[in-house]
Amino acid sequence: MGETGSKPTGYTGSIYHDFIDGFIPLFITANSVYPDRDFILVVVNSKEWWMPKYIDILGTFSKHKTILLDKENVSITHCFTSATVGLISHGPMTIDPTQIPNSKSLVDFHNLLDKALNPNLSIIKINKPRLILVSRYGNIGRVIFNEKEIKEMLEDVGFEVITFRPSKTTSLREAYKLIKSSHGMVGIHGAALTHLLFLQPGSVLVQIVPIGLDWVSKTCFETPAKAMKLDYTEYRVNVEESSLIEKYSRDDLVLKDPIAYRGMDWNVTKMRVYLKEQDVRLDVNRFRKHMNEAYKKAKSFMDLNS
Repeated sequence: MGETGSKPTGYTGSIYHDFIDGFIPLFITANSVYPDRDFILVVVNSKEWWMPKYIDILGTFSKHKTILLDKENVSITHCFTSATVGLISHGPMTIDPTQIPNSKSLVDFHNLLDKALNPNLSIIKINKPRLILVSRYGNIGRVIFNEKEIKEMLEDVGFEVITFRPSKTTSLREAYKLIKSSHGMVGIHGAALTHLLFLQPGSVLVQIVPIGLDWVSKTCFETPAKAMKLDYTEYRVNVEESSLIEKYSRDDLVLKDPIAYRGMDWNVTKMRVYLKEQDVRLDVNRFRKHMNEAYKKAKSFMDLNS
């Protein structure tokens, strides 16, 4: 019996980093090294809020009880015949079936979440496809200024729209139940789109991509969404919809050629312009055309699974 030590790294508290630095690499490691689930998971240095939020997920990786090392009596000593230290990663929110002995994929990870969070949904006949509108708020960048107007438009298109504003204390069980019962999700690029992992394969995901964030949007959410077998589409914000037009001239490289401005590497200062300084005011009519197509797909998915 071995021991796998897992300590969340990166930006702990961001659900995106909790998954890409913790749970997905743990899933890969467990299935690569201990496919029989015969290992003991040890967690150290976790935040007070972290374990209550994620304990249900942790409990599905191993057939043994998780040890919370820094919460135990200091006089307790654990002895093991071997230990596996560190986690295997295939890249951001990526599980490569060709690199795992049992060929597990992101869909299998979704199934693990389903087992852990067990929504036990009752079948309710509904006439409208349910759409989760992921909301960003506060002075954090990438906020949709006219969100209320957008929600009204989405309802007019035909969706039942539910606004979802997650925080680090949001119950995963409640979030999973809500999202699993939906037929689609729409939101601007941001950590909360990690909840795409809760969507049923075949449902719709619409990512709103602000200026300058094409490649990071593809890496973080487009590629995983397609691996999850979601019906992925994206809406690319134009210059007139971005708040950056109020700070920079139309001919500035920031707007005219973001790749030339930021370069090919991750430059924190320059990426901050697109991630932190940019908000959007969506063109309602332009966005409506995009969401009309998303509605058709979500309605088809709803009818198929009703």
